[in-house]
Amino acid sequence: MKGFSYDKRDYAFGQMMQNLRTTIGLTQAGLAEQLGVSRRAVAEWEGGGSYPKAEHLKLLIALAVHASAFPTGREVEEIRVLWRAAHQKVLFDGLWLQKLLRQQAPSPVDVADEQTRGADRVNVPEALDEPRVDWGEVFDVTSFYGRKAELAQLQDWVLKDRCRLIAILGIGGIGKSTLAITLMHQVAEQFEVVVFRSLRDAPLCEDLVADLLQVISPTPLAEFPASLERRITLLLEQLRTRRSLIVLDNLETFLQEGSHDDSYRRGYEGYGRLLQRIGESIHQSCFILTSREKPIEMGPMEGNRALVRSQYLVGLDDEAASQLLQEKDLIGDSEARSKLIGVCSGNPLALKLVAETIRELFGSEIAQFLAEKVVITRGVRSLLRQQYERLTPLQHTILTWFAIAREPLNLDELYALLAKPVPRTQLREAVHDLRRR
Repeated sequence: MKGFSYDKRDYAFGQMMQNLRTTIGLTQAGLAEQLGVSRRAVAEWEGGGSYPKAEHLKLLIALAVHASAFPTGREVEEIRVLWRAAHQKVLFDGLWLQKLLRQQAPSPVDVADEQTRGADRVNVPEALDEPRVDWGEVFDVTSFYGRKAELAQLQDWVLKDRCRLIAILGIGGIGKSTLAITLMHQVAEQFEVVVFRSLRDAPLCEDLVADLLQVISPTPLAEFPASLERRITLLLEQLRTRRSLIVLDNLETFLQEGSHDDSYRRGYEGYGRLLQRIGESIHQSCFILTSREKPIEMGPMEGNRALVRSQYLVGLDDEAASQLLQEKDLIGDSEARSKLIGVCSGNPLALKLVAETIRELFGSEIAQFLAEKVVITRGVRSLLRQQYERLTPLQHTILTWFAIAREPLNLDELYALLAKPVPRTQLREAVHDLRRR
C-alpha cells in the first residue's frame, strides 16, 4: 500500500502471497507481467516488506479465481481474509467479487452434467449490497492491542442494540480513534453507507451536515437550506431511509477550553443541537464519536436501555501494553516492563513516546531509564499539556493539591486546603468534571 510503513516485516502475509502465486502456477516474473508491476514489487510482497495496491490485489484475486486457486465453496471467505491481511484502506468490493465468481460458475447445462456425476459445483453466495463508503481522512490501523472487551461491547451496542449515538471517551493518546476505526471496519458491511470524518479542522456544523447529506443521499441535492435545523431534518430523513454508520473523530475540538459547563466554542453551538436530535430522533443509523470530554447533551439521553451510550477508555492492561513494548525492541525483564507500564498508566501513546526516548538515549534499556526517576519526556509533557489546558483555574488548583498530598482527599479536606474559599457546590462540580475529563 502506498505510504505504508512498519518496523517489522509481515511474514505471514508474504507466505500467503507466495502460496497463492505458486498455486496459480506463475513465477514471480510471470505474476509481475500479469499485474503490470516489477518483479521486485512481487518479491517485496512475498517478503512481507510491502502490500499491493487495491487494483493490483484485485487483478491477483481474479487470476486466482480463474485458476481455481481458492478452496471450492470457500472462495469468498478466503478472498476476504486475503484482503484484510493486505491492510487495504479501501473497503472490500463484494459486488465485484460476486460478478467475478458468477463468471466462473458453471452454466445450467454444466451443473446438470456435474450433478449426474455427483460432483460439487462452485458455491456462490447470494449477492449483498455493498455499502457506499467515504473514509475521509481515516488513518491506517496497523496494530491493535488489547481492547477485546471494549470492542465486543461496542459491537453489541451497534449491531444488537442498534444504538443511535455512541461516544468513545478518554484522555489524549488512550486509543479512542484506533478503537473507533477498528470497530468501523468490523461492522461496515452491516450498513448501506459508511462515513468517517475527522473534526480537527473544525468544520462548521452546517457544512458537516451538508457534507454528510451529499454522501448519504443517492441523488446529490442541488442546494441546501440555510437553516441548520432544516439541514438536520433532511439528514434524519436520510438516516431513516438508509442505515448509515457515521464516525466523527475528535469532537472535543468544538468544546470550550477552561469551561465548567461543557459549552461549545462560539460558532459551533450547532453541534450540540445535532447530537441531541441524533440521539432523540427515531432512525436506523448509528453515530460514533470520539472525544476527550463527554458532550453535555448526552448525559440525559443515556441509560442501559437507552439508545445513547458512552464508553470510557482506561489504560491498556499489562498483557496488551507488553505487546506494544515488544514491537519497540526494548530491553528489560517483566518487572521493568510492568513498572514502565504503570508509570505511563497504560496510555498507548505515552508508552510509544517514552519507548522512543529509551531507544535513543538509554540504549533501549528500560532499567536505565527508570533509574533516572523522570518519566515525563517532552512528548508526554505535550500530551498532558493538551489535556491540562482544557481545565478551569479551580480544576488546576485541585490537581495541584492532589499532587502535593499524594494521597486520597475527601471534599472536606480539599475545601480546607483552598487559599480562596469557593462555594462547596462549585468545588463538588469541579471535582466531578475532573473525574469525567
